[in-house]
Amino acid sequence: MAYKSDIEIAQACEKKKITEIAKIAGVDEKYLEQYGNYKAKVDYRMLKDLADRPDGKLILVTAITPTPAGEGKTTTSVGLTDGLRKIGKNAVVALREPSLGPVFGIKGGAAGGGYAQVVPMEDINLHFTGDFHAIGAANNLLAAMLDNHIQQGNELGIDPKRITWKRAVDMNDRQLRQIVDGLGGRMQGVPREDGFEITVASEVMAVLCLASDIPDLKKRLGSIIVGYTYQGKPVTAHDLKAEGAMAALLKDALKPNLVQTLEGTPAFIHGGPFANIAHGCNSVTATRMAMKLADYAVTEAGFAADLGAEKFFDIKCRLAGLTPSAVVVVATVRALKYHGGVPKAELNNENLEALEKGLPNLLQHVGNIKNVYGLPCVVAINAFPTDTKAELDLVEEKCKELGVNVALSEVWAKGGEGGMALAEEVVRLCEQPGHFTPSYELDLPIRDKLNAIATRIYHADGVDLVGNAIKQEKEIEAMGCGGLPICMAKTQYSFSDDPAKLGAPKGFRVTVRNLKVCGGAGFIVALTGDIMTMPGLPKVPAAEKIDVDENGVISGLF
Repeated sequence: MAYKSDIEIAQACEKKKITEIAKIAGVDEKYLEQYGNYKAKVDYRMLKDLADRPDGKLILVTAITPTPAGEGKTTTSVGLTDGLRKIGKNAVVALREPSLGPVFGIKGGAAGGGYAQVVPMEDINLHFTGDFHAIGAANNLLAAMLDNHIQQGNELGIDPKRITWKRAVDMNDRQLRQIVDGLGGRMQGVPREDGFEITVASEVMAVLCLASDIPDLKKRLGSIIVGYTYQGKPVTAHDLKAEGAMAALLKDALKPNLVQTLEGTPAFIHGGPFANIAHGCNSVTATRMAMKLADYAVTEAGFAADLGAEKFFDIKCRLAGLTPSAVVVVATVRALKYHGGVPKAELNNENLEALEKGLPNLLQHVGNIKNVYGLPCVVAINAFPTDTKAELDLVEEKCKELGVNVALSEVWAKGGEGGMALAEEVVRLCEQPGHFTPSYELDLPIRDKLNAIATRIYHADGVDLVGNAIKQEKEIEAMGCGGLPICMAKTQYSFSDDPAKLGAPKGFRVTVRNLKVCGGAGFIVALTGDIMTMPGLPKVPAAEKIDVDENGVISGLF
């Protein structure tokens, strides 16, 4: 059989009309707003009408620490949901929307892969229904109103050197990380240092993903802190009278998007904060819709379990009152060998010694899920043709020592059929007693919460606050915001804040250099190591291979 690329598989799929997918999902047409034949938005007011319906089981798909070898978390989420439906279960998947930055950068898209994808793949990976553009516009409206306020007399006494709100663009553009604007004379604005974040790092993205309706959205937007006065008092979007217009830009973006998998399984795709610099989960509204409409709602959290899963449990579940029933930790033999020191070019060769060296990364993530959060979990090995029986047996043996089963996931090659074994184990786990507990208590001081995440989840020796963070810690607690959860901004490539430390490093400390209150999102962002809120493009961007022909058919997406 000739090899087909992801985009070729997606384009060959015979999609069902979105009205048919809505019927399969149980979405009444009165809540459906169609965007062409294969995409629709679903009015969040449906949740109020379904309030008395019991919630389905919530399943989180997370992964080991990512490597260049790839892990396949979204692919597994899609294939698992298709697999659940193949074994007769009513299942719906809820995923994040891809950011244009990674699509044109390294990753090249985030709609699954092989025969476990969501479609229309090209639309989802590019502009989709315009949610990210609306979020960027709302972010930049607030920035424009802030600078205009200063230009028009600065009645609030905002200190231009203490502005924390940045502009946003959904593109990897390192040139915009630090800029000076307002140049050219008095009529061109007030000169000041400024910068851009990628849209998925904007607090507006987090607000959209955590808001329940328009009144809640406006309240959260109004609580965004944009800077401080000369006297040190925080200035909010409400002080600038910006939240109403921002909400007007976001009124449609607030509604989750309904699409389908290659096998016609309903899929909600909504919101997309990065997990290394934001909270890494799709919208609460989309997750709740999936739980109301299905007996099994599958969702994912970005990057590895130390980032996405930690924020899913400690921020999203806590703020939304969600209790997960089971967790899937995705790994590949190839990625584990990479953590064991094998170069990418040699990962196809059997190497039990390197695999054993890399396995502690997987075992540490699994141990955190079981022992810190008190949840049942299964390891899904995303199958590659180069995996040997000896390698697979070794992974299974080490996981069983922790009391965790391993399921071979063949969803990339076989779709839902390749996810049936994983689905059976997930159903079994959902009936096991769970004792879900966050990793820290909210009423702890900021430093104690930081230390809890660092020691319990990263297995570090502790946290060191340096530079601005020392003063910011005192200011945040003096503002009365010390009781908020923590959103760690950390490299995705290591348990530590050093991307070069692979596997399960020990004997390190985590350095926090900045603390920032996100009053609208309701958490404190802690920037660690050298983490950036605006990524850059690689030496050879994926954009170089993306094209469109005279018939409008796109190629090069993967």
